[in-house]
Amino acid sequence: MNVRPISGASVDARGKNRGRRGLALLAGALLLAVTGCGGGAGSGTGAGGGKGEGAGAAQGKQSQAVVTIAPKDGAKSVRTSDALKVSAREGRLTEVVVKDAKGTAIPGKITGGGATWTPSTHLAASTKYRVHAVAKDSAGRAAAEDSSFTTLTPQNTFVGYFTPEDGSTVGVGMPFSIRFTRGITHPEDVERAVQIKTEPAVEVRGHWFGNDRLDFRPEEYWKSGTKVTVRLNLDGVEGRAGVYGKQTKTVSFTIGRNQVSVVDAKKQTMKVTQDGKVVKTLPVTTGKPGYETWNGQMVMSEKLTVTRMNGETVGYGGEYDIKDVPHAIRLTTSGTFIHGNYWGGGAFGNYNASHGCVGLRDVRGGYDSKVPAAWFFNHSMIGDVVVVKNSHDRTVSPDNGLNGWNMSWKEWTA
Repeated sequence: MNVRPISGASVDARGKNRGRRGLALLAGALLLAVTGCGGGAGSGTGAGGGKGEGAGAAQGKQSQAVVTIAPKDGAKSVRTSDALKVSAREGRLTEVVVKDAKGTAIPGKITGGGATWTPSTHLAASTKYRVHAVAKDSAGRAAAEDSSFTTLTPQNTFVGYFTPEDGSTVGVGMPFSIRFTRGITHPEDVERAVQIKTEPAVEVRGHWFGNDRLDFRPEEYWKSGTKVTVRLNLDGVEGRAGVYGKQTKTVSFTIGRNQVSVVDAKKQTMKVTQDGKVVKTLPVTTGKPGYETWNGQMVMSEKLTVTRMNGETVGYGGEYDIKDVPHAIRLTTSGTFIHGNYWGGGAFGNYNASHGCVGLRDVRGGYDSKVPAAWFFNHSMIGDVVVVKNSHDRTVSPDNGLNGWNMSWKEWTA
């Protein structure tokens, strides 16, 4: 069998030299081919080599942007306000996502041309948060940072008791009123944590009575059919030094038909209007001399089919103690009611005989649905307005009951 050399060279002395030269050339060609496939730095002297070198270098460089997250990763007992901040150097922030363990995102804003991000609201207490932030440098190269931390568990807390109830239908005068279990010394932070939306939209503003009560209302009475949704986001709000809210709740209520009743203390009458039309005129009796009824706008806050009224509870000693007052509707915290009266005789529509309440004719036991007191009670709801005029007393204080309508809008929003 004949064997043919791979190189194709002869085996004589001259062939050996030619074979070595051929192998050297083949090795050089292979080296050139490998270098050309790599396209790496230092290989190219032509246009193609230069372009390949620039692209590879740009892709290989790390972003110059530096992302910083405060508090540091793994931090515990972090404050719920003013502690979370994300910033960028040598670049600008393009994305910041902060979520709690349930996946709920915390809203925030990138400011300073991408230099910083801060949350738009406080954080909840005793909650773990995860932060993901991305920044890009001037060349568009991204740098990302991830972190997590846990907020503090407060030793002292507060809640707010509110009216009206969730799901209720109320009259046009009903404010949303909150009473707090602790005095509030950071009112702006607490007020920001109460968000109110209405359909149709109307401006609603809050007003503080002292440091433990916050009421919200529009400029004028609500329009019938308005739907109001209140978001109480108090969890984590520092209401006073070292005292934090622990309440998150959504409350919705609807405004019913428009009923406003006007009591004329001089004429001893009450005109009941619904949607601007007088539907009933009823004879009444109001406060006698020395016990005059407050003037002003008063909102119904409680309805009692029967109740006990004792003069000692309102500073009148033992002047009266009636255990079965029928059809009673509260108008002030201090004890003013519009109620049924079965002992008034001929006072209704003729003279004023009460200790400051507005009385309507009734029967003992309140069983007769045709008497004025029963009719009015059955046609009224919490949040309806009773306006008293021509009394010889002053106007009721805005915080005596749900009676902030006795303040002008300028006073309310001051």
